[in-house]
Amino acid sequence: MSAHTGISRRYLLGMAVAVGGLAVSGGVRSALAQVFKPTPGQILGPFYPVLKPLDRDADLTTIAGKEGRAQGQVLHVMGRVLNLQGQPVEGTRVEIWQANTHGRYNHPSDTNPAPLDPNFEGFAVLTTDAEGRYRFKTIKPGAYPAGPDLIRPPHIHFEVTGKINRLVTQMYFAGEPLNDKDPFLQGAGANKGGLIVNLRPPTPELEPDSLLAVWDIVLDKG
Repeated sequence: MSAHTGISRRYLLGMAVAVGGLAVSGGVRSALAQVFKPTPGQILGPFYPVLKPLDRDADLTTIAGKEGRAQGQVLHVMGRVLNLQGQPVEGTRVEIWQANTHGRYNHPSDTNPAPLDPNFEGFAVLTTDAEGRYRFKTIKPGAYPAGPDLIRPPHIHFEVTGKINRLVTQMYFAGEPLNDKDPFLQGAGANKGGLIVNLRPPTPELEPDSLLAVWDIVLDKG
């Protein structure tokens, strides 16, 4: 079964409810196309992976050849890559990297004294399907110090390469107190809401103790 099986119908139904109960059809896209805004860009950050792991599947909670599971809150992150007209961008390369649950990156330049997790490499590369969908399983990253006066809120880095655009951005989590003090998130100004995702209870086919984040990424050209 593919990583996207079982999400499309439920996800599109949720979109229909959000725009006033429209049928799951072209009418949904027509209504949403008028409100789509490009996802704001963010800094690449100092911890882009130097050595990318060989195990690059969509499940970051396990590493091939190891029996353990990554520490922390299991999180399923999924959504679509769209253009400004609400059309899916098929074949988009979605690259992600993040800190572990303790706020430590698997990177030689990370001097954070927090522990590394031997079962978490914090990197994956995905390709969107015909409907622009991506989906991966990870853990919620921890906050971490980024200088003497700055603690960065939990976030996941994305590099999204479509047919025309390349976007580097970060996904943040709603309700985190550090969000209000983060200069990079606040630097997005009125568009910062496009970088913040709500965490939801899992759907029936997911682990009951996991959480779900649905985040669409909008490219200005696709």
